[in-house]
Amino acid sequence: MYIWEQPDWPRFRWNHAALNAQLNAIRLLQGRLLGGAESVPEQTELEMDALIQNAIRTSEIEGEHLDAGSVRSSVAKHLGLPQGGLASKPTAKTESLVSLLLEATHRPDQPLSLERLCQWQALLFPDGPGLLSNIRIGDLRGEQPMQVVSGRIDRPRVHFEAPPRSQLEVELSTFLDWFTHPPAELDPLLRAGLAHLWLITLHPFDDGNGRVARAVTDRALAQAERQSVRFYSLSAAIMAQRQAYYEHLEETQKGTLEITEWLAWFLTVLEDAIQQAPTRVAGVMTKTRFWQQHATTLLNERQIKVLNRLLDTAGEAFEQGINAAKYKSMARVSKATATRDLTDLMEKGCLRQLPGGGRSTRYTLALGPGRGGKGDGSKGDKR
Repeated sequence: MYIWEQPDWPRFRWNHAALNAQLNAIRLLQGRLLGGAESVPEQTELEMDALIQNAIRTSEIEGEHLDAGSVRSSVAKHLGLPQGGLASKPTAKTESLVSLLLEATHRPDQPLSLERLCQWQALLFPDGPGLLSNIRIGDLRGEQPMQVVSGRIDRPRVHFEAPPRSQLEVELSTFLDWFTHPPAELDPLLRAGLAHLWLITLHPFDDGNGRVARAVTDRALAQAERQSVRFYSLSAAIMAQRQAYYEHLEETQKGTLEITEWLAWFLTVLEDAIQQAPTRVAGVMTKTRFWQQHATTLLNERQIKVLNRLLDTAGEAFEQGINAAKYKSMARVSKATATRDLTDLMEKGCLRQLPGGGRSTRYTLALGPGRGGKGDGSKGDKR
């Protein structure tokens, strides 16, 4: 029996007392984050960083990998930031996804309707369903049973089956009415976790259900914080625990309407997301200072792309620095070109060489006071 087959569906129950400590801890973190972020001059850059993370990670959760440079260009365009020097161009997919994410949070008080949900789902597929797909775009799923399946075609494992199509409109009407007029006593953070579980359980579309559900969750959080600008990415925190995310969903969807465990897990992930934010704030400030220092350094698009990648993931993916082989892979150039670019970046004060040499020569960002740029021209805003 799936959760939606329970006789008292959708009357969810939970132990509020068991969640109080987590709720109080998150509210404290939210207050500190919002208060600290307000004192940072780089407000738009902070929002840009969170949006980039959200767009990339919400797609990765579903196994889709977007080009980070194209996402950055789309975010810059939507936020009205200068795009000069950005190495990649926006794509129809990144443009539409960023538009969805911004609408979810920048207009939190707009009613959430069935039409709007369908519009959001359509934004995920700007190029249509594709030649080998027959998914419905901008419309509810068809009459076939909606199942979440993995494994071999001849031995599939059914993780979950959604409510039948015949009752989907009624189910969505109940959900949307609850989301628009939530009970006064319902904690706003619990409402976000409940909305996520409820909508993804209904699985209203042929494809895109997870991304739409996370957008709705972001809207619920924006309403809870009374803050349309996002300084953290819930999707990034979920991606870090992707397997656990699917396991908790499956377990809850095959359980009873007592969902304390799901809400506790959701709050844990939300707390992780907010705790990671100060590190990202510091990274944004470092990145802004770096590009201010090199505002007139003449760089090619390959170099800008790699430097942005290093700045975006400082302390994570490149703890041991970058060498010619990694540069070659990231910039998609020959090893000779990679070596020339790296040497040029070091001479211009963008990189510094780490101890070691020969084939193992590695470089890291030259942060803090430095030589500045030696170029005789500017590539514009390189964010």
